[in-house]
Amino acid sequence: MKRVLILGGTGDASQLATKASLIPGIEIITSLAGRTQNPVAPDGNFRIGGFGGSEGLGEYLRTNKIDILIDATHPYAANISFNAAIAASMYSIPHIMFVRPIWEKLPGDNWIEVDSVEAGAKALPNFAKRVFLTVGRQQLTPFANLQDIWFLMRLIDLPPSDALIPPGEILCSRGPFIVEDERSLLEKYQIDTIVSKNSGGDATIGKIIAARELNIKVVMVRRPSTPSCEKVNNIDSAIKWLVQKI
Repeated sequence: MKRVLILGGTGDASQLATKASLIPGIEIITSLAGRTQNPVAPDGNFRIGGFGGSEGLGEYLRTNKIDILIDATHPYAANISFNAAIAASMYSIPHIMFVRPIWEKLPGDNWIEVDSVEAGAKALPNFAKRVFLTVGRQQLTPFANLQDIWFLMRLIDLPPSDALIPPGEILCSRGPFIVEDERSLLEKYQIDTIVSKNSGGDATIGKIIAARELNIKVVMVRRPSTPSCEKVNNIDSAIKWLVQKI
């Protein structure tokens, strides 16, 4: 019985765990970082919490006799992806990274691309008045000093009571989100700018399509760099790779 560890926390990881669990001769364990209060439990066994860097992850792989490692974390979870590559190499464990394709800028899109959330916050005072902020509850602080801008902040969980947050309204909701609902939301709150990470995939692209239709600016945060390792960009390719490693 081969033991497979999936570093998860995304819808892609959950789908991957579901399909992989149907393969004979393997045991799937999914690891969730625990950043959301009520994570959606994947099929099969799972654990919640960090590892303590590449050495901690390597020790987990060794002590739990993990045979195969799949990194299907969020595209912006750069630290765990680099730790996974180091730990897998340390113990010569087959390892692959699931990298969801980015959203490509299309005709009609009004994007301002930046390299970080902080850079996005600095750009806003030049043009924004009412902003739809969709970067997650852990990255609200860079916007907290922008008192002349109103923010609609969509989060999975409420931020801590002592967190620094910008002026505006918090909307707790979990995707996927459809275009029609996103368009209605943008119109209801008279949004003139969206701040988004280039997460890729279908679950949250609705806001990008709606912004294109309504001619709303999008401050798009580029993805961080990824480790040099074998990569796939869809679930079927990840399953094919996994079967080859059994």
